[in-house]
Amino acid sequence: MTKIHKKLNELSATAICGNDISSSVLYVSALAIAFAGQYAWITLLIVSFVLFLFRKIYGEVVGALPLNGGAYNALLNTTSKSTASFAATLTLLSYMATAVISGNEAIHYLHHLITGMPIIPVTIGLLAVFAILAIGGITESAKVAIGIFLFHLTSLLVLTGFITYFLIQNGVGTFFENWHFPTQEGGITKAIFLGFAASMLGVSGFESSANFVEEQEKGVFPKTLKNMWVIVSVINPLMAIFALALFALPVLQSDAYQNTLLVEMGEHVGGSWLAYLIAVDAFLVLSGAVLTSFVGVTGLLERMTLDRIMPPFFLKKNKRGSSYRIITMFFLLCVSVLLITKGNVKLLAGVYTISFLSVMALFGLGNILLKVRRSQLPRPERASRLAVFIAIVAVLIALVGNLIMTPKDDLPSNFMVFLYYFVPSILFILTMLNRTVLLKLVLNTIDAIFDPIRAFVIKLDKKIQRTVDKINDQEFVFFTKGDNIATLNRVMLYITKNEHTKKIKIVHILSKEQEIPKNLEQEIDFLNKEYPDIEIEFVVVEGSFTPQQIRKLSKEWNIPINFMFIGSPSNKFPFKIEELGGVRLII
Repeated sequence: MTKIHKKLNELSATAICGNDISSSVLYVSALAIAFAGQYAWITLLIVSFVLFLFRKIYGEVVGALPLNGGAYNALLNTTSKSTASFAATLTLLSYMATAVISGNEAIHYLHHLITGMPIIPVTIGLLAVFAILAIGGITESAKVAIGIFLFHLTSLLVLTGFITYFLIQNGVGTFFENWHFPTQEGGITKAIFLGFAASMLGVSGFESSANFVEEQEKGVFPKTLKNMWVIVSVINPLMAIFALALFALPVLQSDAYQNTLLVEMGEHVGGSWLAYLIAVDAFLVLSGAVLTSFVGVTGLLERMTLDRIMPPFFLKKNKRGSSYRIITMFFLLCVSVLLITKGNVKLLAGVYTISFLSVMALFGLGNILLKVRRSQLPRPERASRLAVFIAIVAVLIALVGNLIMTPKDDLPSNFMVFLYYFVPSILFILTMLNRTVLLKLVLNTIDAIFDPIRAFVIKLDKKIQRTVDKINDQEFVFFTKGDNIATLNRVMLYITKNEHTKKIKIVHILSKEQEIPKNLEQEIDFLNKEYPDIEIEFVVVEGSFTPQQIRKLSKEWNIPINFMFIGSPSNKFPFKIEELGGVRLII
């Protein structure tokens, strides 16, 4: 009997993804002030507006297609596997960078409390702790995430209270002095542009909830988006205003205040104990961002593995329902990156920034494609075309701003560092997508080179051929409502371009009073002649098109549900897309 795993409620889901986005307050205010000066709080409010637009964008896409995978899932159901895999690669890099940067920064904050502690070994230990926690199951992870999340909000509330009391006692003259401070070269426009580009780092983590939506209770996902938006809209601009009211602008823009601004603010208004509290909070919430990375990447890679982009080896689960092989692989990947960069997180800044901003832009593109290609697909809410356009343009502006920023300390540009990690990752994905072609290429090469040792070649030939045949033996199903020949031909074109198979069932489900469309059998015979490399079987099933019928046929034919396709349902369709168990839309 299959064990039913408990789904996440609003607090649990918000805590998992909220730890990532709320931890941005520890660095984004200082980063915005470094580029925008006294206008930092304005750039952070602009970021809040952009995030408000993305609430609707994410709500529409995930509401229509409530499956794990985020931008990958959106593009998979509106474009091709290769395009969706591009988004998945960016998301994977974003999670990898988030885990390493957050873990490393968390240990740096802990180092302020426990001096003499080795940074890199302890960071590896922290990554290992959260890998083990993720292997223990998502409900166990949620309990830890909730504790960290509530402690973080409480710590910020205490800090806010002390700062407010301090400003009541001493006034806000420093803020107005900073406001009239001379603007840097380039004027207000350049300051706000670069400040906005830097401030968009504060929304990293907003995409995480979409990657584990299937683990959430019904109706929870849009609430997580709203909660994250409120957190970013209130905390980040408020802390920038507080910082500008407490310290002179030249002090805030110095390197000494960039990494520990909130700790310095706590020390200034409440003494060493408050600074100690904020340091502990920083360590915990940054650790929580590591946990978010493990949960988010697990949902993403599980979906990619089910779609045969990743090897099926990674689908193995433990008794708690966790994909421990995916988690272990991600842990090893993070450790290798940490060791290669020797703990210099600035080297990962380019990967971090470009990856997640690109993912947000691609999610906006997925929304547009959903409107154009899946217009009849039911969805709980819709984002206006103007809002989607503004949101995408804003993200692209932030992306351009980060690309043109001049790196410090003689480090490579953001884009070059991004390419160091992106190119090998996308090459691996492309290899998996085209593995049958590559295997056949290897087969032909071996035949040509090793013909003299024919016995060895024949043996290897058969082994590789079995691998290709195993891949192509996977049968697919398309449920037709009696579509015309043009529609059926589009189905065949999609399958030949995106799937590795030699067999497909075209299934027509009809009740007793219905009749088979008169031309349907002749049209399928025509398709058999047009696609001689694919065996097309026409099957008529009596009954109704229901989730139960799909599961029954999946079990009877031994074909996974995610290898079954339908056309886009209309608003009159009696079932929601998620009730169909993973059936994919291809037209």
